Formats: sequence, C-alpha cells, structure tokens
Amino acid sequence: MTAANRNRRLQKEIQDIHKDTHSGISLTSAKSNAPEITDFTRFHGHFRGPPDTPYEGGFYTIDIHITGEYPFKPPEMRFVTKIWHPNVSSQTGAICLDTLGSAWSPVLTLKSALISLQSLLSSPEPKDPQDAEVASMLLTRPEEFAHVARQWAVRYADAPKPTPGSGRTGASTSGSSSTGADGSGGGNDEAALKERRKAEDREKKKVEERKRREAYHGYNAAMIERFTGMGFQVEQVVAAFEYVEIDKAGGEEYELEEEYIGDVTARLFGEM
Repeated sequence: MTAANRNRRLQKEIQDIHKDTHSGISLTSAKSNAPEITDFTRFHGHFRGPPDTPYEGGFYTIDIHITGEYPFKPPEMRFVTKIWHPNVSSQTGAICLDTLGSAWSPVLTLKSALISLQSLLSSPEPKDPQDAEVASMLLTRPEEFAHVARQWAVRYADAPKPTPGSGRTGASTSGSSSTGADGSGGGNDEAALKERRKAEDREKKKVEERKRREAYHGYNAAMIERFTGMGFQVEQVVAAFEYVEIDKAGGEEYELEEEYIGDVTARLFGEM
C-alpha cells in the first residue's frame, strides 16, 4: 500500500474514532499541545480503565507507531502510563497481546487495537506474561496484586482514591419486592407484564436478525463485520465482496486469503 493510500486509510480511522462517543477511545497527536494530527506515523491513544477492575477510572495513554507496512503489519504500541499488569512491562510499557502480533489482520484498525488493550485490563493473561514478577503475584497473591495495581492506577493514571468504607459494586438489594403497594395481588400483573415484554423483545430481535441476514446477501455475518469494524457500512462491504467475487460458501465462515483481503480493502478505499 502506498504512503498516500495508507494516510487516507488512517484519516478515515481517525474520523471514525472521533465520531464514536460511546467506546471511550480517543486519539491525539503524539506532539504535545498539537491541536490536530498531522503526522500519520505517530499517535497517542487514550482510554479509561474498565469498571470493576483495579484500573477503574484511570486515564491511560498508549504510544502508537505506524510502520510502512501498515495495515498488513500491526501498529507498534506501548503504554506511556505506568501500569501494574502481567501483560505489560512495568518498566518499559511493552505489551504482550495477540492482536498486536500473530492475530493481527489488515481488517483491524487502531480503534479495534485500542479496544483490545482496554479489554486486556479486564482479562489479564498471567500464563502468557510480559512481566513475570507481576504475573507471579497475580497467580500466587491475587489480593496483593489488586492492591498494588490500584495503587499504581491512583499514582500514575489519576484514578480516584476509593472512599473509606464505600462499596465497589454499587449493587442494591432493596426495592425488589413483587407485591403491590397494598401488599397483595400486584405480583401477578407485574409478572405478566414482564413476560409480554420479553415476548415483544424476542419478536423484535427476530425481525432485526432477518433484516440483518438479508443485508448480507448470503455472506457470513462475521466475515462482513471484520470490515465494518473499519468504519464502513454493511452495504459498502457487501458491494466490495461482490465486486471482488468473494465466495459466499453457503453463508459459512472461512478464512479469506490475504490477496482477497487486500482486494476488498482496496475496493473499500476506492483504489480499484
């Protein structure tokens, strides 16, 4: 892929991240105080630590380096914010994650890579560590690990300090009675209403699923969604599949050859 085409793809990826207000992922220039991204070889990615983890509420920054082989090779990423995690070096910020290595695919994006990193904070893999000391603590002394990880989140990622005596789950066990206001009779009506709503939801999901299958023109949904993750609409991806003459295989999922992935990607970006 030429530098111009690579930059055009990156511009689209950046726009997709800026438009997405739900994922919590953001992207800025690696140059401090730069109002706009003008260097398409270096970025800073940002996300919050996920809830119900020692990293909750922390603000984490990732250094991103785009090589000349992107998107056929993954971006080079490392944590700028210090973090106590078995799959991240506590010294250098180096990351051990399949998505940034052997599991990388050209259909993945900066956004999907950052979301995978955020998910890694919720699901550490101590048996495949980047930092052996941290992994050993998690496996043998999990409570101590959680304490140290939280300390680091407060110190380095500006996570809020827990209020003394406060709970972390926020679960409530009050107000769950199914009786009516007079203590009788209301439970049956409420149960019937819940059942009706469930039936309506099931029917709505069936209709949505039928429309979704029709939109894919017989292609496997998972294969199409690998490309919609780049910010394209289903209709655009389906049209590109049909242009390149991708086999529908009866709707079954299979692994596309790299040549076909490149052709579909090129078609989506208007390069063929």
